[in-house]
This record gives sequence, C-alpha cells and structure tokens, in this order.
Amino acid sequence: MTQDVPSAGSAPRWGEQTRLAVDNFPISGEPMPTPVVRALAEIKGAAAAVHRARGLIDADLAEAIERAAAAVTDGRWDDQFPVDVFQTGSGTSTNMNVNEVVANLASEALGRPVHPNDDVNRSQSSNDAVPAATRLAAAGLVTNQLAPALDRLAHSLRALSAAHTGTVKMGRTHLMDAVPMTFGQEVGGWARSVELGRDRITSCLDRLLELPLGGTAVGTGLNAPPGFDADIATELARRTGLATRPAADHMEAQSRTDSLTELSAMVKVVSLSLYAIAGDLRLLGSGPVGGLAEIRLPSLQAGSSIMPGKVNPVIPEAVQQVAAQIVGNDATVTFAATMSNLQLNTAAPVIARALVSSLQLLANAARLLADRCITGIAVDADRMLDVARRSPALVTVLAPSLGYDAAAALVSRAREDGRPLAELARDAGVPEHVTARLDDLAGMTRPSPDVSRSTGSGTGAP
Repeated sequence: MTQDVPSAGSAPRWGEQTRLAVDNFPISGEPMPTPVVRALAEIKGAAAAVHRARGLIDADLAEAIERAAAAVTDGRWDDQFPVDVFQTGSGTSTNMNVNEVVANLASEALGRPVHPNDDVNRSQSSNDAVPAATRLAAAGLVTNQLAPALDRLAHSLRALSAAHTGTVKMGRTHLMDAVPMTFGQEVGGWARSVELGRDRITSCLDRLLELPLGGTAVGTGLNAPPGFDADIATELARRTGLATRPAADHMEAQSRTDSLTELSAMVKVVSLSLYAIAGDLRLLGSGPVGGLAEIRLPSLQAGSSIMPGKVNPVIPEAVQQVAAQIVGNDATVTFAATMSNLQLNTAAPVIARALVSSLQLLANAARLLADRCITGIAVDADRMLDVARRSPALVTVLAPSLGYDAAAALVSRAREDGRPLAELARDAGVPEHVTARLDDLAGMTRPSPDVSRSTGSGTGAP
C-alpha cells in the first residue's frame, strides 16, 4: 500500500539533473510557465495509468506515480520547479525536473525507490512530452479562461448595444464627420469582432489537441509500446475533458510547431481587435470639455498626480498595452518556429513562455474590459444627437436627388455662410420632401429603399 504524498513546504524534491540545470541556466530567474509544468505532471500520471492497464508496471508503483503527479497537477508543489525557462531547446531540463519531483514524491509514498527515467518517464521523451504539455496547457487556458472571458466581453457589449439601438450619433471615418449611425450599431460592431475572435481562437483547438505523445525521441515511437499514443490520448481526454487524440503523423507533430504558431497568431488578431475597441472608447470618452465627450467611462482612480479631479481611461489604456505585449509574444513564437531543424524544434520553452503569457494576458484583459469598463459606461445621448445634427455630412442624404457635385456645392456654401443646410437647400428650390430628409437622422441609419435610380442634376440644385 502507498502512503499519502508528502506535504509541500518541506525540503526540495528535485534531484541531480534539476540541480545541474539550475546551475547551468542562471538567465532570467523565470521558470517554465506553471500551466506547462502541471500539464507535464498530468502526462506522467496518465502514462502510469496506461502502463498499469497494460500490465507493464505493478499497481502499487502506478498508484504512487499517479498520486504524486496529481499533487503536482493540483498545484501543491509549484515551488519545486526552479529551472529557468531559457534552457535547452527541447525543454529536457524541465521534463527531468518534473520526472525527479514525481519520482521522489512517489518513492516517499511507496517506501521504495521510483526511478525518474525508467518509471516516471517511461514510454516518453522530452521531445514528445514537452510539446504535448504545451498544447495541453494552451488548450486548457483557451477552454477554461480565454473563451469564457471573450464570451463575457461580447455579452456586455451586446447588452450595451441593445440599450442604444435608437441612440443616434455622428459616424466618423478618417476621424472626420460622416453620416449618422446609432451608438447601438457602433457597439454591435465591436461585439461581433469579439465573437469572431473567440471563434478564430477556438477553431485552433482541433489541430492543437493532436498530441505527439508516443513518438518518443524522433517520432518513430522507439521504446514505447504499440498503441501507446492512442491509449495515452484517451486517458488524457478522460482526465482533462479536452478532446485529445494521437497525432496523425508523429514526424510532423514533433518537428513542427504549426499548431502553436497558429494559435499565437489568432490570439494576436483578437488582441488587435480589443486594441481598436479600447482606442475607440478613449476617443469617444475624451474630454470632458475639449474632446468628443459622447460617453463617460467609469471613474476608477485619480488620473493625475498633479491635476486634481482628472480621470483617465485606465482600463482601455491597460488593454492597449496588453495588445502591444501580445504582438511581441507572437513575434517570439513566429521566430521560434523557424528553429525547427530536421526532427525537432529547439525553441520549445520560449514558445511555451510566450504563448501562455499571451493567453493569460488576453483573458484577463477581456474580463477587465467587460467588468470594469463596458458595464459602467454612461452615454450622453443628447450630445450625440446634437453633434450629429450639425454634421455637414448630412448632405449625403440629398446626393441621390441633387447629384454629388450639387450636394458638395451646398456644403461649401453652408460653411461659407454659416447657414443650415436645409435652409440653403430650400432657398435653392430643392423640394420640401427632399430637404425633409435632413431632419430624419434616424432614417439615415438604415438602408434607403426610396433612393432614386438617377441623380437629380437638374432639380434646381445650387
């Protein structure tokens, strides 16, 4: 019978290979991302379960390894993984760190030695285990953190959009006045971009969850029993709830990082979408006197150490900085993908570091944008409507009747004389039913079913 796994907080449980790696790589002081370490431990436990089911190891040994691995996966031994993330390109040092910790914990519980290589790392190589752990960690972060956070943001934007379907405002292109729209339409566009972003990211999961486990050193499966790849994928699916399956081609799965690179790229795309939303929020909330001042963002903290009462758009600015970091992380993943030579990519740790960082940052940013910004926005509908009414771009609604050139001339005269467009149009003999369209701003926010087939260049335009 095995005893309980020892409690955390006692002496180090790693061994000689970990000690050597700590001495060899005093570079950043930053270890391999915790989600990847925990995923590696999950793999160790799943492998032990498969070996037990196949009769390759005795039940007591398998139970000891599984329980020790579970303790690591649960986060009880996070402080036992000190190896710097900048290490050997296969991640072997971290893999051995996990092997040694699990082996030592299992040995203490079992009362006899458990070997980190022969027992814990059985049927595995760092070359298949570390890429598989990175895929598992990334898929778990997408499923449990990022996708729900993006759903939350999209929901908050949809609610804001629905509340302002009739709030007319001026549209802007090139930061210049354009035709009317509703604030609901504007925010609805933001919501759709977030929804599409979520779909872009989750669509990567199917390819991401093809695991290289069972390929061992170079993808041939040497020292792993036949069918091990399918069995461990099934066991990991049972344990994690993720749709893991064996790689269709182990050579591809171990020598290329395409699935990880693809996910990183999609995370970057979505971060840029959030960057744009945050930028629009800053512009629309600029002021309170000298800016657009169409919305008021929640006041969360003092904005200036010298100007009393100043409030800044702190959440949108934080979101934009997150996007900047994610773009940098994606550049790292992209360059690291070029380090695939022959049968192995030798930048696995830095890919794991950059990708996990991006996933966590985007999830946190999306959640904060929803909870601490979008849900607290106050809309100045009166100001929006007033600004829209004074826009010279309203003349666009007359263009089908007057013709483009005549409408442009009307705008120029309105600017010179400082007179309303409708008044000038009436003086020029434009029919009342045509000029009346200038007052129907809500009608301008929809398609125009009554547009004439031909322009009215001879309708008395100025």
